[in-house]
Amino acid sequence: MAQERPLPSVVQRMWGREPVSRRGPRPRLDLATITDAAIGIADAQGLAGVSMAAVASRVGVAATALYRYVDSKEDLLTAMADGVVPPPPEPDGTPWRDYLARWTRIQRDLLLEHAWLLSVARLVPPLGPRRLLWLDRALTALDGTGLDPGEKINVVTSLTGYALTDAALVHGLTGGDPQMEGAAISGAADYGEVLAGLVDPETYPSLTAVMSTGVLGGAEGWVDDGDFTFGLDLLLDGVEALIGRKG
Repeated sequence: MAQERPLPSVVQRMWGREPVSRRGPRPRLDLATITDAAIGIADAQGLAGVSMAAVASRVGVAATALYRYVDSKEDLLTAMADGVVPPPPEPDGTPWRDYLARWTRIQRDLLLEHAWLLSVARLVPPLGPRRLLWLDRALTALDGTGLDPGEKINVVTSLTGYALTDAALVHGLTGGDPQMEGAAISGAADYGEVLAGLVDPETYPSLTAVMSTGVLGGAEGWVDDGDFTFGLDLLLDGVEALIGRKG
C-alpha cells in the first residue's frame, strides 16, 4: 500500500488536521487570527509590508511565537491566499453559463479589491479549503454538459486565468496595485498618448489604423466593465461551442 504524501504543516492547520496537544497552556493564537492580521497589512501596505515581525506586532506577540503556526512567510502567503476568499455561490440548478459568468466576475472583483492577491495567486496553487470549494462548485456547474473531467478542469483554469489577467491589466493601467506602481504608466489616461508617440504607420500599420479610430483613446475603455464582459462572453461562447460539439 502506497504511503500517503505528508502534508505541509500549514496546510494541515488550514484543514484542521493537525493533532491538538492537551498538555500545557491553551495557545493565545490560532492560524485564522494570524492570517487575518496579515491580510489587513497587505490590504493597507501591499505584500512589501507583510513580514513575520509586522504580523506579530499586529497580534501582540513576539515574532518567534508565529513560527508555532507558520514555518515561513511562504506558508503565511498560502494561508492568506485561502483566508481572503469568501464562500462561493452555490450552483443550485443555475444554468452553467450564468453560474460561471458570476463565478468569474466575483473572482475578478476579489482581485481588484485585494491587489496583493494578484502576486500570490500566481505563486500559490489552491490547497486550502476555501479555494478548493470554489473549484468544486465550478466543476459542479459543468455537470451534465457532456464535458469530460479534463475538459472541465481546463474550462475552470481558463476562466481563472482570465480573471487574473483582466485584474492585472486594470491594476497596471490605474496603478491600483502597490506592487505594480513602478511598472504602470502614470495612469490609464496617458496610455493612448504614450502609444501615439511610439508607433509609426509603416511598422505598425494595423495598430495605427485602430488608434486613429479613437478606440484606445486614453485607454479608459480598457478598464471598464464592458470589455471584461466582452472577453468573458467570448470564453463562454467557446465553452458553449465545445459542449455543442460533444453533444
